[in-house]
Amino acid sequence: MQFRIQEALNKGTLPPIQETIEVTSLLKGRRDVLSASPIHVKLNVHAADGIIHVDGRLTSELEMACSRCLNPAAVKVDVPFHEQFKPVEALSPEDEDLDVDDPIEVVGETLDLKPYVEDLWLLELPFVPVCSSDCRGLCSECGQNLNERECGCERGSIDPRLAALKDLFKDNDNQ
Repeated sequence: MQFRIQEALNKGTLPPIQETIEVTSLLKGRRDVLSASPIHVKLNVHAADGIIHVDGRLTSELEMACSRCLNPAAVKVDVPFHEQFKPVEALSPEDEDLDVDDPIEVVGETLDLKPYVEDLWLLELPFVPVCSSDCRGLCSECGQNLNERECGCERGSIDPRLAALKDLFKDNDNQ
C-alpha cells in the first residue's frame, strides 16, 4: 500500500488501491478474538493543492467472545477511511493548536498507508461485543449460562452495610 508522493501530486489521481491485510500479528495476545478474516482495503488516492487525500473503506469479519456469556459473537467491522497527508521536508515540532482535520505531515519519497489502516481498524474493534442484544450472560454465583437455562441461585444482592439487618429480620420471623 505504498505509493510515491510526488507521483500522486503530479498525476492528481492514482489507481484505486485494493488489498488485503492479515491481522494475526495485530491480534497477538488478544484472548477475546477467536478468529478473524483479513482486512479488505479499498482506497482512492487523489491530490489537490499539495495535499494527498485518501478515502475508502476497511472491512473484515471477526468472531469474538461475548462479553456477557463468553459464547462466540459474530462481529462485522466496516470502517470509513478518510485521511489527508501533507508532504514536508522535515516534521515540525508538535503544535498544541493542531486540529483533528489538519493533514498528517509526512517526510520522504513514499507514503505507506498500512500503519494508518491497521491503527484505524484496531480502534474500531468493539470493546464489549455481545452475541445478541438480549443476552442474559452468566450467573455470578455458579457460572451457568442463563441463555441456556436458569440455575436456581439466589441473585439478590444486599448492600454489605445492611447485611446485619437481614439477619435481624430472620430472627423476628422465627418467633
